[in-house]
Amino acid sequence: MTREELISHLQDIEWEDFEVKEAKSSLPKNIWETVSAFANTSGGWIVLGVRQSGKCFEIQGVEDVEKLEQDFTSAVKSQKFNIRLSVSMERHVVDQKNLLAIHIPSSLQKPVYFGNPNNSFIRIGSGDQRATESEVMAMYHDQSFGVRSEMPVPGILLSSLNLNSLHGYRNYLKSYNVLTAYNDIGDIDFCKRLAICNPDGELTYAGLLMFGKGEEVLRYVPTFCMDYIEIPGRSVDEAVSRYSYRIPEQENLWEAYQVVIRRLLTLVDRPFKMNKLGVAEDDERQFEVVREAWVNMLMHADHFSPFRSAIHVFTDRIEFMNAGSFPIPLEKMYGTLYSSARNPTIAKLFRFAKLSENVGFGINKLMSWKTLTGNDVSIRSERDFVMVTLHLKSDVAENVAENVAENVAENVAENVAENVAENVAEKLTARQKRVLSLIRENHKISASKIAEILLITSRTTQRDLTVLKEKNIIKRVGPDKGGHWEILENEENI
Repeated sequence: MTREELISHLQDIEWEDFEVKEAKSSLPKNIWETVSAFANTSGGWIVLGVRQSGKCFEIQGVEDVEKLEQDFTSAVKSQKFNIRLSVSMERHVVDQKNLLAIHIPSSLQKPVYFGNPNNSFIRIGSGDQRATESEVMAMYHDQSFGVRSEMPVPGILLSSLNLNSLHGYRNYLKSYNVLTAYNDIGDIDFCKRLAICNPDGELTYAGLLMFGKGEEVLRYVPTFCMDYIEIPGRSVDEAVSRYSYRIPEQENLWEAYQVVIRRLLTLVDRPFKMNKLGVAEDDERQFEVVREAWVNMLMHADHFSPFRSAIHVFTDRIEFMNAGSFPIPLEKMYGTLYSSARNPTIAKLFRFAKLSENVGFGINKLMSWKTLTGNDVSIRSERDFVMVTLHLKSDVAENVAENVAENVAENVAENVAENVAENVAEKLTARQKRVLSLIRENHKISASKIAEILLITSRTTQRDLTVLKEKNIIKRVGPDKGGHWEILENEENI
């Protein structure tokens, strides 16, 4: 960590890889909790000589840097911890005061604890939390698998990254999470800071899986697969064809995430309501559960297993089938937050992008689907895989069937499918209502902007607009460019 990076961190709030401690003349007692937490998750920096007050940092400095260095080194090399930790230290002077920065790497052997296993800690957000018995058991279990995704790929450097993927992710960060400590640094430093590569510039398996070039990913992780299939029926046997849509093979996890999330967005109900300002807002809670299930597949999958991870979308349910079993019995996970990711760096990257909660998913989050939709959630944990099934309510299932019909129509007979849809659907679909809502908010909105907001194709948007016009709900006044929409309010069709 350079002096500039340290100052940049001090201008932000504490994060999961950065912690400050007030330590004028001696090591603080709670420093060992943070050492354990960083070693058990993705690693991080402890900076001595800084006091935190709310969201502000006050630089106080330390009186004797050499003494603190010796005290800390003696402790981590002694039998204080169950394993010997390899740490690095740097001295910095800020505001004419001495600071000591200590880097704790993620340990390949977990859990890391001091005294006894009850003193095992994990890092959640910007805090240290004592690991539960289940989480300690999970860490012991994963030793048989190993944290392979955190290891460097021998001899593979950053040139094996797909720069479009990496830059796409960084642009997403700038839009949705203003991380001042990460947005203004170069690609190499960015990758080192987030464990995409190690300090020597070697790409980690996590970095390769997340942003690698397709041929490089398959070369070093030949079992890599995150599949998504839409099946036009309630079972494979019932389906009129094997599938109506299947994502093309994606180069890496970030590319796969983006393609699949757009498909998932069309499968759930997003009812809208007016806020206090009179603006329509979508209720995103169902989508957030589905997104969390998808992201957790990516975070917790055993990407080195021959078992193929896949999402199967039937007309009445969504199945998330993930390689790798739960590390602890399912019944012990209810009522707890299971936050020990099989792939810590991949988990961190999704959390930084605010695509997953800091505290992890947890069975309770999954079960909220029942409360939101009134439909069941089933979880099956086997030796080689876990399958989470979210059942769909009738109107959502109709939307799924509609999407399936659209895909089949595009491949087989689009005009026939459109005629059938017109005869069957007397009322507006949930998606068509959302199109109408956007037009109400902005009468000059373009079809391309509607498609962008709803994450649907231009063809689907034009089809929905045609339905609204044919039902005399809206009409177009003026040309495509410079014109506007007029709402006729034919409510019997809404």
